[in-house]
Amino acid sequence: LVPACICIRSVAGRGRIAMRASLLVVVVQVLMFDRRARGFYLPGVAPRTFRYGDKVELKVNKLTSVHTQIPYDYYSMRFCPPRGGIKQATENLGEFLTGDRIENSPYQLYMEQDQFCKILCEVHFDEEDVAALKKIIKEEYHHNWIIDNLPAASIVDSEEYIITAFAGGFPVGYHDRKATYLFNHVNVIVEYHPLDDGSRVVGFYVEPFTVQHTFAAGRSGSQQQQQQQQRSTGQEATTIIEQEAADPDSSVSSSGWALETCDATGPMVYESIAKKQEVRPGPVLFTYDVLWRASNVKWASRWDIYLSMDDAVPDKVHWFSIVNSMLIVLFLSVMVAMIMIRNLNRDIVRYNRALSEEEKAEEREESGWKLVHADVFRPPCRPMTFCVVVGTGLQVLCCAAICIVFAVLGFLSPANRGSLATAVLALFATAGAIAGYGSARWYKTFKGRAWQNCTLYTAFLYPGLCFVTFLVFNFMLYVYGSTGAVPVASLLSLLALWFGVSVPLVFLGAYVGYRQDPISFPVITSNIPREIPMPQPWYLSPTFTVIVGGILPFGACFVELFFILSSMWMDQYYYVFGFTGLVFIILIVTCCEITIVLCYFQLCSENYHWWWRSFLTSGSTAFYVFVYSCIYFSRLEADEWLTYVLYFGYMILVSIGLFALTGACGFMAALWFTRKIYASIKVD
Repeated sequence: LVPACICIRSVAGRGRIAMRASLLVVVVQVLMFDRRARGFYLPGVAPRTFRYGDKVELKVNKLTSVHTQIPYDYYSMRFCPPRGGIKQATENLGEFLTGDRIENSPYQLYMEQDQFCKILCEVHFDEEDVAALKKIIKEEYHHNWIIDNLPAASIVDSEEYIITAFAGGFPVGYHDRKATYLFNHVNVIVEYHPLDDGSRVVGFYVEPFTVQHTFAAGRSGSQQQQQQQQRSTGQEATTIIEQEAADPDSSVSSSGWALETCDATGPMVYESIAKKQEVRPGPVLFTYDVLWRASNVKWASRWDIYLSMDDAVPDKVHWFSIVNSMLIVLFLSVMVAMIMIRNLNRDIVRYNRALSEEEKAEEREESGWKLVHADVFRPPCRPMTFCVVVGTGLQVLCCAAICIVFAVLGFLSPANRGSLATAVLALFATAGAIAGYGSARWYKTFKGRAWQNCTLYTAFLYPGLCFVTFLVFNFMLYVYGSTGAVPVASLLSLLALWFGVSVPLVFLGAYVGYRQDPISFPVITSNIPREIPMPQPWYLSPTFTVIVGGILPFGACFVELFFILSSMWMDQYYYVFGFTGLVFIILIVTCCEITIVLCYFQLCSENYHWWWRSFLTSGSTAFYVFVYSCIYFSRLEADEWLTYVLYFGYMILVSIGLFALTGACGFMAALWFTRKIYASIKVD
């Protein structure tokens, strides 16, 4: 069904269409992941086996909220710090760019050893701490914990229902009409798969509770005096972590204090809570339980329930998106086939047959696309700008295509944290050679002389816009104290990737492209431009064709776009890259087909200014994507001005990149079409 595969001759065309249709069925089967194939791990992602009693490290990550999109460091709040100080884990560039800050925690977990009513620490909150906690709880910030590279799913109990969520972590607390409550007790539930030589972690859940703890025995005066001295010296928390050699079943801390608000023989349950822990000045005790459960889930399949969200989004939704897109492609393919097999074939036969003197006289009065053969390949206005945007579009296209291929193969699984952002940056930088080659080759074809300026614009226009925008946003996040602010070392890495890899490759590609022969055309361009008949039909006006041109491509991808935006802004996992690849192909095919149809109508009206029109026709898909993102923004329920700036700023950058990608695809399809039809006629 690809328009480039439709032959002008009807018999051969039908045969090739049937062959492509069969090939498309095979491609669909290859791209679609069977549910059993989701647990696929590449070599290099090695499992870790724990023996009984081995320490299992629980790490904490940033605090996040979908309503603000401003992440904070876990220890920016007054939570219990680990013994020995806070240590940050080694992170890659992608993790820094996404705001991840993975650090150690004071929680003590030992393989297959249940622990109940364990005292973590006691923190004294002042007025400033209370205000900060109330703010992040009102904005619905969530903890993000990690065990063995597996994020924590949350189990939130209430009087009416129990909610299990596999993305976004678990909440810091909650707010109702009466007060604000803090989750100061957690049931850490770890699932493991037993093996002959040990066990492997295959599941991780956190069940938070809010409970105001009370001690079974009163504190001594010396203890109260010691606590008062610690508060006066500014010590943030009195850590009461038990020694690792202590009895794991004991609910008595190393200081000898026992709790009567939790059971030392079993986990915390919602019904046992007598009084909830309000967020207010004063001491707050943090406790936890640890439960180990054997599971039949194998290590290679442990991400399945996270990626499928426990079947919260059935596959039939994605299949609906594919069927919807295929219907649009089928509709456009029929239109293209009718034009090329019927109208165009008839035009070519009519233009090429020998005419009598009387028929020649009548032919002069007729209109058609043949009459503009001497002007159809006349260079467009602002040729340098045109070459730059086409080159940028080819760069984004190659980056997106290769990135989707790697994602389908499993290299960019959510298990490889930060891999997607790193891959996009690396692929975009290396695709600079494609951008330089494409812009220089076209600029030479248009007989441009300032190829150095064209190359500079290609290397710095869109990447520079992205970097400057990112730098401004990074400064704003730094002022807010957010982990979304990238460190200076990572910024230097980005600059090194840009100036050390991308820019040299753009100039290398431009050098190779400018040394190539100009692109040849089947007809000769005249020295004097032909006058375009006026007025043109209203439905062929530039405004109308550009507006209409983006509707069908957007309609082919808008369902899948919802899930992609949810992954970007709602902390949801996105894993159906097979569907993404197929939707991406359908999007490209739709852009090409709609551009060919509108380009044919434009040439039939003797308007040869098709260069920019073909680019804008398919590029307008980005406008509809941005409008849809504006509608989607209401799901965030944002109340921070910085959230508006971040969301719309980044969505504008994404839309500009999509504009260049779809515009370049439409232009290349229109170029192939015009060269094909004008090469098939005889010109005097």
